Amino acid sequence: MPIEKIDTLVVGGGQAGLAMSEHLSANGVPHLVLERHRIAERWRSERWDSLLANGPAWHDRFPGLAFSDVDPNVGPNAFAPKETVADYFVAYAKKISAPIRCGIEVLSVERKIGRPGFRVETSAGAIAANSVVVATGAFQNPNMPAMVPSAAGLLQMHSSLYRNNGQLPEGAVLVVGSGSSGTQIAEELLESGRRVYLSVGPHDRPPRAYRGRDYCWWLGVLGKWDAVVREAGKEHVTIAVSGTHGGHTIDFRLLAAEGMILVGRTEAYENGLMSFAPDLVGNLARGDANLLTVLDEADAYVVRNGLNLPEEPEARATVPDSDCVKDPILSLDLAKSKIATIIWATGFTSDFSWLKVDAFDENGRPKHQRGVSAEPGIYFLGLPWLSRRGSSFIWGVWHDAKYLADQITIQRNYMAYHNASQREGDGALRSDKMDTSSTNLSTPRITAGRAANSLKS
Repeated sequence: MPIEKIDTLVVGGGQAGLAMSEHLSANGVPHLVLERHRIAERWRSERWDSLLANGPAWHDRFPGLAFSDVDPNVGPNAFAPKETVADYFVAYAKKISAPIRCGIEVLSVERKIGRPGFRVETSAGAIAANSVVVATGAFQNPNMPAMVPSAAGLLQMHSSLYRNNGQLPEGAVLVVGSGSSGTQIAEELLESGRRVYLSVGPHDRPPRAYRGRDYCWWLGVLGKWDAVVREAGKEHVTIAVSGTHGGHTIDFRLLAAEGMILVGRTEAYENGLMSFAPDLVGNLARGDANLLTVLDEADAYVVRNGLNLPEEPEARATVPDSDCVKDPILSLDLAKSKIATIIWATGFTSDFSWLKVDAFDENGRPKHQRGVSAEPGIYFLGLPWLSRRGSSFIWGVWHDAKYLADQITIQRNYMAYHNASQREGDGALRSDKMDTSSTNLSTPRITAGRAANSLKS
């Protein structure tokens, strides 16, 4: 059975894969996108029912399509429901005529020995590709600590399996994790009438909006989306932000005043007791400091640029500490507290085990420069901080994809020059007359000079 051949294979049909497809098409690169489920599957089947996008529709999108083009009810300042986000990506795939095949899983990628390219084994057969773009992102496997044994008699689930309050048994809920997912789920359960405990770790809690502008706008004008490295000491700091109720600032002290019981970072479980680190007050203080820093920088920007934006002193108002903050709980008897469910909002781990190439460091992390892998011909897209802070967001991945498409095109031009040189004879090739249109790589007519110059662009 003949092996299907393609110049570039893109693995993953979410936001990264579609962005890659658009730019490869613009560069004339023949390619194929494989998605093991449906387009943007995780938005449909691995999110809770009420989830809204964390960024406003005017910001968290591709340049070529507005959310209102998919759902007229989603205005530019609205936060799109998860199903609308998934529909948006389906519509975008149609708009750009993405060559995508769904329901096909990539099982392995291995470099060919002694010749260029890769052999890709899939659930539908083998494919030979000159380049492979890994557009699966970094969040494959739910990270659920094996801390509480099943014998404890509790319902335990990762946040990716939570759908709504109705799926949980009666009783209180402990939510572990104070990033956007954990905080929004805890807030939803509190509003449903549940008794909720929230384990709060190190976090940033920026203002949802300030002086009439969304946080995403402030990050842009302050240059923070383009930061290329994480701040030292903040490698594991989560961000608590929400698009619910029209978008609002997460205030843990306010949640405590409304009845949520805050505890520190979850440390251990033994004999029915869950223990927590004595770091709640410090974590809250650092989160508050992050908010005030953003407000201070925003105020300075307004003055420096003479902008007419209304002052908002109430953004600095604080809520008095509740008892759970004044006297933090360090140990909790789950049975006596009537906790029947633990929701682990503890993030995800990567799984690149199917990539049988030399593209990873000793810790299994991809080795790359702006997504260009240490293994020639392998490219990564959609990873957090791939090139900058915004790399894992919808609009950020689009810009990273353009860079990678250009790098792939540069390499194709070099190989086209090599192939043409061998056909014509190295000594007989004249650069001003070289024609590589017959290379079957769909490479535009180039010269040796243009191939070299493309590397500099």
